[in-house]
Formats: sequence, structure tokens, C-alpha cells
Amino acid sequence: MKTLTRIDVSRETIDRLCKFEEIVLKWNPKINLIAKSTIGDVWDRHIKDSAQLFQYAPVNVSRWLDIGSGGGFPGIVMAAMSAGLGYNTEFTFVESDQRKSTFLRAAARELELKVIVLAERVEETEAQNADVITARALKSVSELMPMLDRHLAADGIAILPKGRTFADEIPAARKNWRFDMAEHASITDANARILIVKDIASD
Repeated sequence: MKTLTRIDVSRETIDRLCKFEEIVLKWNPKINLIAKSTIGDVWDRHIKDSAQLFQYAPVNVSRWLDIGSGGGFPGIVMAAMSAGLGYNTEFTFVESDQRKSTFLRAAARELELKVIVLAERVEETEAQNADVITARALKSVSELMPMLDRHLAADGIAILPKGRTFADEIPAARKNWRFDMAEHASITDANARILIVKDIASD
């Protein structure tokens, strides 16, 4: 049985995530959801890496926005974990690629997850007033700031998993933006960090 080390979830949620892994592998040859180099390690490289983000979100938030949702990481994983806890969080995914949007809708139906998929550019999407925003492997912190500023509720937070370049991205973002930030270690990559960003304002 697969597990999420240091992440406490139900057997039902594990089963749902295993099913999602199968769906990703089924669709990937058609629309390239994940890099070929990670196909043999979807669980650790994508599912487990995404699942660790859930612990930083407030309990049972009302509105969760995942931008650049692509292959469903972390959006589908977050929705599965929320459903497993019986939460009523409304999940919205924004993905401009029509084929990936189709995949996200199909995966959500198969996994019996209630999500809204917007097949449009996040810069053009109606302001979402989200309590939580996630974005994985999308853009630099500087490039994400206008999107977060547009769509985050006044007291909301953004949960941003970042790779080894995170240390360079933060000073660059602070040149034009003011924000509070907490930094947490990743359990899947010693060189990565999870950034919790809030109280965003432009200079």
C-alpha cells in the first residue's frame, strides 16, 4: 500500500490518490501532463509533493483557487484530501490549455470531486476572492504576485511550492511588492521550500 510519509490521511483518500495516479498515466501520452522523466515516480514527485501543501491551509476554507492547474498538481490532490475530511471547500482550477482543462474535468468526475474548471488565462479571470491560492511550477514569485493580488481575499494566503531558485525569487519580488512570508522545508526535496504568502500590496 502506498503512503504519504508524515501526512495523515484516510485509506479512502490514499485509494483516491492512487486512482488519480492511474488517470494521469493514462492521459499523459496524449497531452503530456508530466515530464517523461517523472513517469516512473508519479507518487513521490507529484502526488506526495503536492499533498504536503495541505497542512498549511486553514481548516475547511470556503474558496480554494489553484492557478495553472495543468496535470492536477496540486489542485486535484488538494480537492481529494479536502473531500476525504468531509470539508465543503469550493475548488476552482484555472487552466488556459483546453486539453488540460478537459483532463481536469474528466479526472474530477472520475474521482467524484466537485470542482470548477475555468479554461481561461488567470490574468483575465474574474477576481475569485479566494481564501487559499496554490500554484505549482507555474511562474516566479514576481510573476505570481499580480495574480495573487487580483484573486486573493483580504485575509487569504497563497501556498507556493518553489524549487532551488526560491532564494533569488524573493528579493526580486520585493522590489515591487510588499508581503508577509513564511518559509517551510519540503519533505520531498531538500533544496525546495514551501512559501506561505499573505498581506500582498504593490509598491
